[in-house]
Amino acid sequence: MTALSRPDLSDIHPGDWVDRRLPLTWRPYARLARLDRPVGIWLTLFPCLAALIQASHGSPALWQLIVFSLGALLMRSAGSTVNDIADRKFDAHVERTRFRPLASSQLELRQAIAFLIVELGLAASLLVFLSQYTRLMAICVLPLVFIYPFCKRFTYWPQAVLGAAFNWGMLMVWAEAAGHIPPGAIVMWIGAISWQIGYDTVYAYVDVKDDIRLGLKSTAILFGERGQACIGLVYALTVVSWSLGGWLLGMSLSYAAGMAVIAAHLAWQAWRIDLERPNLSFSLFLSNILTGVFLAITALMGTW
Repeated sequence: MTALSRPDLSDIHPGDWVDRRLPLTWRPYARLARLDRPVGIWLTLFPCLAALIQASHGSPALWQLIVFSLGALLMRSAGSTVNDIADRKFDAHVERTRFRPLASSQLELRQAIAFLIVELGLAASLLVFLSQYTRLMAICVLPLVFIYPFCKRFTYWPQAVLGAAFNWGMLMVWAEAAGHIPPGAIVMWIGAISWQIGYDTVYAYVDVKDDIRLGLKSTAILFGERGQACIGLVYALTVVSWSLGGWLLGMSLSYAAGMAVIAAHLAWQAWRIDLERPNLSFSLFLSNILTGVFLAITALMGTW
């Protein structure tokens, strides 16, 4: 990547809905929670909804949809806050992140910590509506949420930890809706982790020069010039895992048709990857919202 080809992907967007709708004092907190960047919320939510559809045989209860949707929103926001607290000093030296609230001193550390406590408190309040088993599952994910921001200091696979944490809701909905977590659900979760490694690696190529300069690690740095092939393999593992998981869960033949569409979409992404075009990498990252939509629809089709 050259400096001239680097896209303008800073985390400050004058004129977005946060600036238009929220009071001035609320805006840094909204950006800390990434409410101005809802793509992460969708990427967290759709696999969870797919699992809920599978676990409920296509008929999820309205209250479950509400609780797990709010949970995806709050835990993704809390995870973003934890990440910014841990990376505040690094973010100040990265072009894309230097305007984040902590990196640009719009918020102080104590304010961010207080906000994190509020986010976690709101997320914890949702546990009132869930079974004891599901509450235990929710507690088990917390170490992953807090460990992830530090992984890039010592492993090239922080995306795997992020994928495990942010797709944990897939296991929680099975615990709640079915009272157990079958092998097929675990295989689906593994597929979601693989998927996240793929699309988050695409995104990581935007920052790869800054990460190398700062001594940080990522799958983008590990894959290097082999990124297109490696991401293609990871996406292939995603398709295999979701196909096998669906078979283990007794999905109908309609599920196979949906998986064919997902396979074609991920293959298109892998074919389009150009490591020298960060703008394209970012666009391909965003296109995974559609992958999530396809997965939820495919799960529904599989229950017919």
